[in-house]
Amino acid sequence: MYFNFWYPICLGEDLTQDVPLRAELLGVRLVAFRDSNNTAHVLSDVCIHRGGSLSKGKVDSDCVVCPYHGWQFDGSGRCVSIPSVEGKKPPARAKIDSYPVYERYGIIFAFLGDLPEAERPPVPLIEEDGMDGWELSTPIVFEVGAYFERSVENGLDPIHNEFVHPAQGAPTVEDSSINVEDHEWGSSFEIAFGGYKQADKRQKVALTSDTETEGLRAGSWHIGPNTLITGIHLPENNSFVQYFFEAPLSDRRTKIFFVPTRNNNLGAENNEWINATYMNVADEDIAIIEELWPIGTPDNLTKELLAPGDAAVVKYREFLKTWENNGWRIDWSNMQNAQTNVAFAIPSPARRESGNWILDTVPVYTD
Repeated sequence: MYFNFWYPICLGEDLTQDVPLRAELLGVRLVAFRDSNNTAHVLSDVCIHRGGSLSKGKVDSDCVVCPYHGWQFDGSGRCVSIPSVEGKKPPARAKIDSYPVYERYGIIFAFLGDLPEAERPPVPLIEEDGMDGWELSTPIVFEVGAYFERSVENGLDPIHNEFVHPAQGAPTVEDSSINVEDHEWGSSFEIAFGGYKQADKRQKVALTSDTETEGLRAGSWHIGPNTLITGIHLPENNSFVQYFFEAPLSDRRTKIFFVPTRNNNLGAENNEWINATYMNVADEDIAIIEELWPIGTPDNLTKELLAPGDAAVVKYREFLKTWENNGWRIDWSNMQNAQTNVAFAIPSPARRESGNWILDTVPVYTD
């Protein structure tokens, strides 16, 4: 798992001004709450007094209040009140990590890391939002019993469609060699499919049942380690672009915030059957990736016999190695071994501006 990237925390509609909300990502606990201006905040969920869970407390005066001893933390993570020493200013060390927040598409995202704003990856953007002739569905949230890298790599693998998605007509790739293009924060590819197997045409779902399937193009790209985008382009300008914002809950569970977009079959009356179709495809993928072994992706490419069709997966792993070399990969094993007695936090931008913090930052992976 990697910090210094944008991660989905929760749906905006699930976060109210009344009560805080807990989220667990990257092996740490986070608390989200809204202030009186309806602005969302995301902080470490560990009170630095005696380890109370702030998400089990309340929101009062634009602060989240610890249920254990009433310490109050504002949206910046600064402790502004300690009831047991009323009248005295809390010490400078009375602070917890607070993370930059971005709310859009019905999702609350947080930048979990300490990079200055100018050095961060871009905030999550859906290019089709606001474009004429395009429509966004409301986010679909679901969990997968698999490591998030396995989920992302599945989306970067065009070869599996022929074998995993028979209901889609098992589209075959015309040429298994893939030209992968690098970008600053990820990579992309687009390929042509040679149409659908004749024997499976009757099984095609409604998305393609009335469309000539020759000339199908599809592609995928990733931004950072956890954002996957897939584009499916049918003839007659029928396109579907799907955004998967993935939140690693642990090494065995991933929560996916899925935002589909399309330029056909517009109108809310079509959302139910189209979204059901999307999830039928997702369920076929989930059945595979939840059974992959090992749970995580191997650190060494020689531990799998990769083929030309895996070019995008290889490129993704090269980016992961770069981010590891930057010191952004969390040492999951060491963190889990230590958590009986140690509370960890993802480093926040404020740690680059001041020292004297109570919580240790998550351990990072070193060869």
